[in-house]
Amino acid sequence: MSIKLTLVIDDHPLYCDAMAGSLSTAFEIQEVRTVNSLTEALDALVDGLVPDLVMLDLRLPDVTGLSGFIKLREKLPDVPILVISADSCDQTIQALMDAGAAGFIPKDAPRTVIAEALERVKFGSKYTPPGFSPVTRPREVNAPGLHEISQRIADLTPQQTRIMNLICAGKPNKQIAYEMSLAEATVKAHITALLRRLGVCNRTQAAVLVNSVDLDRHDTLSDSNTRAMLS
Repeated sequence: MSIKLTLVIDDHPLYCDAMAGSLSTAFEIQEVRTVNSLTEALDALVDGLVPDLVMLDLRLPDVTGLSGFIKLREKLPDVPILVISADSCDQTIQALMDAGAAGFIPKDAPRTVIAEALERVKFGSKYTPPGFSPVTRPREVNAPGLHEISQRIADLTPQQTRIMNLICAGKPNKQIAYEMSLAEATVKAHITALLRRLGVCNRTQAAVLVNSVDLDRHDTLSDSNTRAMLS
């Protein structure tokens, strides 16, 4: 395949700019568009952007777990999506590959790894990083997997997602109603609907479910490391 237009989605400005620069120069991608959130990416698609390749950071401010990838996959079923993340555990990589990712690139990977991933995507293959070793772990019967949980979260409405984030932050209904300028009865109705969508019975179960796929956001790259990685 020919990669003429690449969409880079990353909320780290320096990394986003450095990646765009590398794609344009070292990897000779004709056009690179950058956005800093999933919302911006989806808006760009609505406005008619049709990328040949998407490079997606899992850790976006408006995304929980794999839900951002799943939403993009639904909008761009035929476009390869290379996922970039500092969370390179086998479980996350396997869930992404099972969900249809074109590949996974650790965020601290050198430029040679990015080049290899791009080369494989061009020829219709998939890329997983060295050392990736999927492990099949037994789980409770009927217990939802990472991909299924992420799909449920992705199916929440924007209003429900915001309420879910406030629930995970430990906010009571009264506080949620105040922060969202809603009647408390309206908040309760939203919570009832989102619990049903998530397939849980109460707020505690919902928070546990969401936290089980919420990637650790504390392991971020420094600006100097970002420059070195893409130089």
